[in-house]
Amino acid sequence: MSLARHHAPDVKLLHEAAAWRAEDNQMRKAAAVLALLGSVSIASPAIAGNPEGKLQVKVLGTAVLPNGKITNVKTDIIGLPAGTQTKANDNVVPTIAIEYFFTPNISLETICCLTQHDVDATSGLPGAELVADAKLIPATFTLKYHPVTEGPIQPYFGAGPAYFLFISDKPGAGAKGLGANGFKLDDAFGVALQGGVDFPINDSGMVISIDAKKYFVSTDAHWYANGTEVIRTTHKLDPWVLSAGLGFRF
Repeated sequence: MSLARHHAPDVKLLHEAAAWRAEDNQMRKAAAVLALLGSVSIASPAIAGNPEGKLQVKVLGTAVLPNGKITNVKTDIIGLPAGTQTKANDNVVPTIAIEYFFTPNISLETICCLTQHDVDATSGLPGAELVADAKLIPATFTLKYHPVTEGPIQPYFGAGPAYFLFISDKPGAGAKGLGANGFKLDDAFGVALQGGVDFPINDSGMVISIDAKKYFVSTDAHWYANGTEVIRTTHKLDPWVLSAGLGFRF
């Protein structure tokens, strides 16, 4: 029996274990968000609100679904395989949104969350982890319009600037295998478009909220070997950010 044949079952088990760990992590994230929303729901009777108030706070579970596609290779000393392409992984995180109503129809909203992503190659170096544990704060302000409607559904539309602040990042195992031992993602400005609906569930300013944002933003990624930049690429992030949860107006 050859050495390759002898080790084939072990490799299969490693792939299955990795897939199980990834699925388990996603389930843990979803469970954490549901637990957070459940605790807020239980505590909600003690919150005194006002459906006509100026301030609204939302506690949300949020799916961050980025792209991560390479749109330009600016520096390549290492020699990436031709056609190398990448994709950032999805994440689910808790989010807080704070909104101020200037009038019943016009408001300004900002969100607070921290999300973490890896970037893997999808072609050229398929499966290679190029970026590990990139932590991002997507600072966002949207000016929102709330049209007058009849009935319980309260839709809204918004748009505004976004600033992607990367507070931690490092090269992935695949990049290290190519000789990179340092890494940096540039902070970047972009814009966000927003749409959603609020469903009032009592007379005290409490709502169920469903929200969708589409961001348009790109960033440059830098890989270093002993302080020298060896790869620099531009990545289109353009994430969808989908949220659902409870809102409280005061």
